[in-house]
Amino acid sequence: MGELVRLEVEGGVGTIRLDRPKMNAISVQVQDELVEVAREATARDDVKAVVVYGGERVFAAGNDVKEMADMSHVDMVKRSRPLQDAVTAVAAIPKPVVAAVTGYALGGGCELALAADVRFAAEDAVLGQPEVLLGIIPGAGGTQRLARLVGPSKAKDIIFTGRFVKADEALAIGMVDRVVPAAEVYEQAVAWARQFAGAATYAVRAAKESIDAGLEVDLATGLEIERQQFAALFATHDREAGMRSFVDQGPGKAVFEGR
Repeated sequence: MGELVRLEVEGGVGTIRLDRPKMNAISVQVQDELVEVAREATARDDVKAVVVYGGERVFAAGNDVKEMADMSHVDMVKRSRPLQDAVTAVAAIPKPVVAAVTGYALGGGCELALAADVRFAAEDAVLGQPEVLLGIIPGAGGTQRLARLVGPSKAKDIIFTGRFVKADEALAIGMVDRVVPAAEVYEQAVAWARQFAGAATYAVRAAKESIDAGLEVDLATGLEIERQQFAALFATHDREAGMRSFVDQGPGKAVFEGR
């Protein structure tokens, strides 16, 4: 377990918890610990879905500018890959991932939220990619994931200006998927994640991998990815159990074992 990032597991749900007061600034240490925790969440069979959470006050206010201020070009050439890898590790978890966004999710914090499959935000949450105001651009996936999520023109408006996006606008443009009272964000994110505790693990994984990989290729290639994933599931016990249960008992009564 890391000092600033930890994995808490209960009822099939793993919470990746950022804990670097006051604003969960994403330092080099946080980046490295995110990679380790994401790998742990991937490897653990008792984790069926993941919540990314920064606590009641703030999700993550951004990468640690104080650390970056004195970095040279050579320094950042070395560090930029691990910077991206920290967020990519969360995006690559082969299980459903939901970001529970409270307070601010700015810069690197916003990029971390974008790496989740879905985002639940507090009514008073604020998101944004203000890097341009520091003379840089998002460097951990913001230019790529935001454009894929909300479209290039909206992403350009947000990134070019560095402006903040309040929760209601974020919901309207698809930057977040649900807006709830601040006190309910984590609870609702966990409830969403918990529905996968008894799901067909490899079917959910195949669905996520098919969608994510398919977004990066042409339609014909995406269909081939889907076809191979679909056929592969016929080698799983859960596919057999699910279809047998459907034939014998009707839909929705299958008990899956995750194998």
